[in-house]
Amino acid sequence: MKPYDIEVQRLKSMKHDKGLIEIDVDALVMARQARDDQAASTCLRVPVEHARTLLLLLKQQFAELDKLQPRSRRSGRA
Repeated sequence: MKPYDIEVQRLKSMKHDKGLIEIDVDALVMARQARDDQAASTCLRVPVEHARTLLLLLKQQFAELDKLQPRSRRSGRA
């Protein structure tokens, strides 16, 4: 697996469909040099204001998904 550095430039939209949440973003993707002292992994960098927006959008998506489930299957609720 090739490691990458991904820098989110702009959050565009978010939707859920068939068990997946899709997030459209403008991002800068660059190949990352593998270092001997680190495991090869991809790094996602998100500015704080985008991270806060992303959190709010995810909460909204989860709330919409919870509404679609029968009351007896909703997690954490009686």
